[in-house]
Amino acid sequence: MLIKLLRKIFPSKNEKDLKALMPIVNQINQIYATLNKLTDAELRAKTDEFKARIKEKTKHIEDKIDELKRRVREDKELTREERLEIYDEIEKLEKELFKEEQKVLDEILPEAYAVVKETCRRLVGKSWEVTGHKIVWDMVPFDVQLMGAIVLHQGKIAEMATGEGKTLVATMPAYLNALTGRGVHIVTVNDYLALRDSQWMGKIYEFLGLSVGCIQNYMNTEQRKAQYACDITYGTNNEFGFDYLRDNMAIDPSDIVQRGHYYAIVDEVDSVLIDEARTPLIISGPVPETEHKFDWMKPKVERLVTAQINLVSKIVDEAEKLLNEGKLEEAGVLLLKASRGAPKHKKLRKILAEPEYQKLVIDTELEFLKDQGVKLRKLDEDLYFVVDEKNHIIDLTEKGREFLASLSPEDREFFVLPDLGTEISIIESDPYLTPAQKQRKKEELYRLYSERSDKVHAIQQLLRAYIMFEKDVDYIVQDGKVLIVDEFTGRVLPGRRYSEGLHQAIEAKEGVKVEQDTQTLATITIQNYFRMYKKLAGMTGTAATEAQEFWEIYKLDVVVIPTNKPCIRIDYDDVIYRTKREKYNAVIDEIERMHKIGRPVLVGTTSVEVSELLSRMLKRRGIPHNVLNAKHHQREAEIVANAGLRGMVTIATNMAGRGTDIKLGPGVAELGGLHVIGTERHEARRIDLQLRGRAGRQGDPGSSRFFLSLEDDLLRLFGSERIANIMQRLGYKEGEPIQHPMVTKSVERAQKKVEQNNFAIRKRLLEYDDVLNKQREVIYSLRRHALMGERLEDDLLDMLTDYVEDVVERYYSNLDLQGLRDEIMRTLLIDLKITPDEFEKLGREGLKEKIYNEALEFYNRKKEQLGEELMFALMKMSMLQVIDQRWQEHLREMDELREGIHLRAYAQKDPLVEYKTEAFEMFMEMMRRIRSGVLSLVFRMFPVMPEEIQERKPRRPRREQLNLVHQESIGMGLRVAAAEADIATAVKQDVKLKPIKVDRKVGRNDPCPCGSGKKYKHCHGKI
Repeated sequence: MLIKLLRKIFPSKNEKDLKALMPIVNQINQIYATLNKLTDAELRAKTDEFKARIKEKTKHIEDKIDELKRRVREDKELTREERLEIYDEIEKLEKELFKEEQKVLDEILPEAYAVVKETCRRLVGKSWEVTGHKIVWDMVPFDVQLMGAIVLHQGKIAEMATGEGKTLVATMPAYLNALTGRGVHIVTVNDYLALRDSQWMGKIYEFLGLSVGCIQNYMNTEQRKAQYACDITYGTNNEFGFDYLRDNMAIDPSDIVQRGHYYAIVDEVDSVLIDEARTPLIISGPVPETEHKFDWMKPKVERLVTAQINLVSKIVDEAEKLLNEGKLEEAGVLLLKASRGAPKHKKLRKILAEPEYQKLVIDTELEFLKDQGVKLRKLDEDLYFVVDEKNHIIDLTEKGREFLASLSPEDREFFVLPDLGTEISIIESDPYLTPAQKQRKKEELYRLYSERSDKVHAIQQLLRAYIMFEKDVDYIVQDGKVLIVDEFTGRVLPGRRYSEGLHQAIEAKEGVKVEQDTQTLATITIQNYFRMYKKLAGMTGTAATEAQEFWEIYKLDVVVIPTNKPCIRIDYDDVIYRTKREKYNAVIDEIERMHKIGRPVLVGTTSVEVSELLSRMLKRRGIPHNVLNAKHHQREAEIVANAGLRGMVTIATNMAGRGTDIKLGPGVAELGGLHVIGTERHEARRIDLQLRGRAGRQGDPGSSRFFLSLEDDLLRLFGSERIANIMQRLGYKEGEPIQHPMVTKSVERAQKKVEQNNFAIRKRLLEYDDVLNKQREVIYSLRRHALMGERLEDDLLDMLTDYVEDVVERYYSNLDLQGLRDEIMRTLLIDLKITPDEFEKLGREGLKEKIYNEALEFYNRKKEQLGEELMFALMKMSMLQVIDQRWQEHLREMDELREGIHLRAYAQKDPLVEYKTEAFEMFMEMMRRIRSGVLSLVFRMFPVMPEEIQERKPRRPRREQLNLVHQESIGMGLRVAAAEADIATAVKQDVKLKPIKVDRKVGRNDPCPCGSGKKYKHCHGKI
């Protein structure tokens, strides 16, 4: 009673948000009531009227921007400093313009939304084709849909239950914001929904005089450009992200397809911004053939895994014998050892299905952890490797290392990684070695370290492939390829690969072709792509449980919109069994019971394997059904749409068919509506809520129930202790389920634990990617200036200033005049005539000024000689070519840095701090190389014919050679897997790479035959 009273006195934030929306909704409805008097042409003319009002309010700012741009373009008397000031002023005015536009849109909103609502009313009864099917329009927005639409315009997330018409809701803010003419992007989870929604809702926009486009995977550059030119563009997050990356690889302004990132509405926002956001989008190209150790190590790791399984089987047999003899303490130690060696061992899991034995293992583990884990480490010595499922870690023990070494008599020491710091110190302090000998010894040390760490890394990833990744659960094998299955949707993810060699390890495990390494040409995470939009909004059926993450990462507020009709779905408490076998039998019994009544049933599973198991069980009972999983996703929309018909039984992996409503067939509502069965709780509560939400849409009757077992991963890893205690205390027998609200709450507590853990991982990943993102912004901005021909001269002169500063600091401190003269001649083609006396007299600052002025004079003479147009073409070509080459090299080096950075944790160093430090140093080195590369080309190149310069474009891998990959992100300093440590980065030199011929095949980690002192893979091995 007290809590209810307090809630009335102090309403929640969400209640306050909804209360603030009601006056706007009333205003929309008042205007809507007056619009039926207008003709179609008059209603359509409202669009032009709105555009004119926006133009009128923002014209003074746009005129200022246009005037400043004209000055920079035409006024040749402007100094460089004045031009930079104008660019800063333009940037400020563009921000002011956006604010002014939003203010005008807020004023127009009630009228604009009323116009869309009236358009929907006029379309009622009309029909048109949507993805090959004829549909009849029957929708006019409800008040709750108007509330959702207002929330979307405000740049927030609208949580609206399944079946509440989110697709229609998006049309109102899309129409309103498209009036600015800057383009609105509506993001969906797959190509089918993008096409369906653009054709379905497109009639509203077209009726009101706006254009609508849709990006599809097969489209070429010209087609994409046409779609982005539309007022409103539908597409998937992958297509938008890859187009952004391709635009920043374009070599001609006409190849750029996107207009900018003004406003995006993300449908199923939790799926796109949370589930998909953990993984980067990568465009990669081919690299020279590289050796991998997976095929060589596979038989050795297979024998190791077999030895461990045999060992655990013996331990489990011994434990079972002790349990029968009543020696619980000794049995508990053995069961703990077995669960650390092979937690998914079938016989072990059967024993641990008994709550008392599960509690015995938990109590034993707590006892062994008391002395800082010393006893636990001693226990692990009998195993070949230790598995930590919660943290996805596998650690080889000394026994395991000895076993593998015995299988490699030719190299028994390959596990012994030399201590680089100590060894280098010994080499450096040896007085009997010449500098050349010291360098050679260091190279040998690096090569030995690299070869051994590569082998250790291969073993580590193969172990993970065998122990932690299951076929038909985490991935499927189709047409000789390993395809990842999305854990959230159950869909196959074509083109996506696990990172850090894990995918290659799984390919080796499954005996399919191990794919060649590729080089990253461009990359961005979904998180950083969507944070570029000036305004971002989203809608989904489940966002409240992730509200903290949406706010911390994207600064997006969540507003829960009430349903149009009260939800009358009955959500039964979870039913928990001891074993999976008992659970699946109970699920089949429940399906059979509902099928006899005639109620449709939707069964949600967590993997392809479980779907097919239930399908076989249903066939044995003679129950007709549809299976929808990662292997049959082409038909998912049709199957899900029919899942509400009388007597239908549909088995679907998690959220397959998301975005398609399940409408009840005739007479089904009277029988009780759709019954949803969950066969396992997902680690994210919102996935379970989405499954439940398939029943009870728009006030329909329905029900849902989850069937769990103590063998389920979630309960086994995170919630077993509490539930096992309850089952033991209440004395439940085999086959007897436990059903109680307290148990359901325990499961939800376990899910919260996992959600917090996953959030921490995603946040940490973003911290890593933010480092590369800041670097990406600098490079892409510099590249865009060059591509569009803006600020070319200013950027070049900035480079010259920085180059002169750097080169003088390098040579002046050693008073190396000759070195300075050689460097200036080599890069700028300027003969620096200066005596040693003048060199000392001028000092650092005087020297910088002299070199800069001479370089500027040389540049102006060359510009006069070649003509401004040709000089600008030379600058543009030089910048694009050098930036692309150096950026790709940098991405490759960043990949290599990231692979081993987590091992710094073993040296009591924060991997993130180490990563930031080294990444900054690498970035500064790359910028130095870009500067000298661009200046060298611009100053030294004298074209023969103007046509050659204008036509020449930077080389790039052909389009068919590029791979578009949405990569799985594992590692990144998050999941520590004892593998290789980073080799200290050798000092890079600006040596122009040329193809060389060698008599024998050079290994990737051998010294390069060119004599640069670098490894082959860092030198000519990159070509």
